Amino acid sequence: MSASQPRQTTDAAPTLLVKIFGKDRPGITAGLFETLAAYSLDVIDIEQVVTRGRIVLCALVTSPGGDGAEGALRATVHSWAESLKLQAEIISGTGDNRPRGSGRSHVTVLGHPLSAESTAAIAARITSTGGNIDRIFRLAKYPVTAVEFAVSGTETEPLRTALATEAAEIGVDVAVVSAGLHHRAQRLIVMDVDSTLIQDEVIELFAAHAGCEEQVAEVTARAMAGELDFEQSLHARVALLAGLDASVVDKVRTEVRLTPGARTLIRTLKRLGYQVGVVSGGFTQVTDALKDQLGLDFASANTLEIVDGKLTGRVVGEIVDRAGKARLLRRFAAEAGVPLSQTVAIGDGANDLDMLNAAGLGVAFNAKPVVRRAADTAVNVPFLDTVLYLLGITREEVEEVEGAEGPSV
Repeated sequence: MSASQPRQTTDAAPTLLVKIFGKDRPGITAGLFETLAAYSLDVIDIEQVVTRGRIVLCALVTSPGGDGAEGALRATVHSWAESLKLQAEIISGTGDNRPRGSGRSHVTVLGHPLSAESTAAIAARITSTGGNIDRIFRLAKYPVTAVEFAVSGTETEPLRTALATEAAEIGVDVAVVSAGLHHRAQRLIVMDVDSTLIQDEVIELFAAHAGCEEQVAEVTARAMAGELDFEQSLHARVALLAGLDASVVDKVRTEVRLTPGARTLIRTLKRLGYQVGVVSGGFTQVTDALKDQLGLDFASANTLEIVDGKLTGRVVGEIVDRAGKARLLRRFAAEAGVPLSQTVAIGDGANDLDMLNAAGLGVAFNAKPVVRRAADTAVNVPFLDTVLYLLGITREEVEEVEGAEGPSV
């Protein structure tokens, strides 16, 4: 039978599941299939996992025809395995794997650390929604443990709701996204700046130079928690900066501290063809510098008015508030040619909520409680690059970029 005319495997056709276990070494996979090739079999499915130097290799193949052929195959495979100090198990059956259920999702779980108890709780909750775990794959072992579950049999939205509740109860971060071709397609990532891309609140850095940091910080905290209207609080805080010398702008730029993992996140995304932008309730005097420094594609923020070398205590131009951030997300997506379903928004405060809800995936990063409850998923570890794992990007891919570009923050 030619390669262009494979045998058709029906649900009733006899098949063999060949399982190999033991210490991993080069050549095992090739050796198994060279052994099977003597029986002119078709390969239906292959799965291979190596964990701590131990291999589990499974091959689902058509059963050989002819009297005594299956017995001969079994003897040959066992003899080959023994020669390499491996174990072999061969199970007779019929047909291929059962079809996966409708509704397919990728569930990413982040733990710092990831305990057996937490893993059991997540797996049980998936089962309770009617889902089946088809595969599990580790994405990263540091700075957090990240694993991805491929789940079928339940729709993404109810699964996301169920796992968000479970994750909050057991203290792990879980993201649920629909499976499909778009899972690793080119995307647009838009993030907040203050307390997300950077560790600081920029207006508080300015306020420190004006001698009113404590007063401004109190108002900022209430605004980010959703207790105050953002635009009103912005005007009130900026008014306290009136009279500051414009030279303070350069000082504040040097005081800004990137969040750990920020450079890694952006470098990796850019290397993989993603577009990255920031929207901020802070100020263009800082975000424009960050755009140049980090190679961002988009940036928008409020602008402090400066007249005769002094801050006037006012902002000029379009206000970037809660609604404005969502509007800018849509604008950036249109300019990037990316549908909203392929956008990811990252933020921590109440003024990020509209943006998080408008994006295909909204990520609350070390966020206020009101934001964690409303977002699609939450990340509660202090490393911004862990967002990469929610996108299905592995630590190995991150390290490949870092190796090519040099170490980063």
